[in-house]
Amino acid sequence: MSTSNVLRRDDGLAGKVAVITGGASGIGQALAVAYARAGAASVVGYFPSDPHDVEKTVAAVKEAGGQCIAVAVDVRDSAEVEAFAQQAVDKYGRLDIAVASAGILRRAAIDEMDDSTWNGMLDVDLTGVLRTFRSAAARMTEGGAMIALSSIAGGVYGWDEHAHYAAAKSGLLGLCRSLAVELAPRGIRVNAIIPGLIETPQSLDAENSLGAEGLARASAGIPAGRVGSADEVARAIRFLTSEDASYITGQHLVVDGGLTMRLPG
Repeated sequence: MSTSNVLRRDDGLAGKVAVITGGASGIGQALAVAYARAGAASVVGYFPSDPHDVEKTVAAVKEAGGQCIAVAVDVRDSAEVEAFAQQAVDKYGRLDIAVASAGILRRAAIDEMDDSTWNGMLDVDLTGVLRTFRSAAARMTEGGAMIALSSIAGGVYGWDEHAHYAAAKSGLLGLCRSLAVELAPRGIRVNAIIPGLIETPQSLDAENSLGAEGLARASAGIPAGRVGSADEVARAIRFLTSEDASYITGQHLVVDGGLTMRLPG
């Protein structure tokens, strides 16, 4: 019998439980579906004022044959993040994977960068990841895995009018390396994903990011000839949190269609 259409369940993810912040859309949503296809359940965090409907994520997971619950969480609030992680234990009896996908993106030139703007960005995009990992580590089983979503802005390149965003995304790399060392004795792996130009609701925001036209123009400079999809990033995360990546920790994986490898000119 051909196995080309048979779902593989040999990567150790079946029966695992993941918490995913920022799960109402984009990469977080795609990841919940990717885990469902691998037999893992998800607790999906969403910000109540997010314009995207988290129930679409829940429905997509169920359509893929998986289990998922949606939990409101503000990653700026330590108590809410602790309660969010506890939902995995209360609902499914365990917590194996934590993926910090929640983040904001705001355009601000340096002359507009007051302390509130700076601190507000870091509170979500950097400290919010720390809160997510801290709460997960306290409940995580032996052999767990954590992933932070960095960005080529900060993780590789600079980005004008986004210094606070780039600083947060760069800081995630140091956070992951240090926690990889600290948590290795417990068998917990910590890695970062650096997405390149990926079509998501955030990148399609022309006010704070590139927008649809900007993404279309930028695709000409990508060796792959196109921007990436949220599902492509999700599948990379799924790999790094699977047993196929059991000896990979403290690393960052760039998912960018070759963008950062191309010589200028």
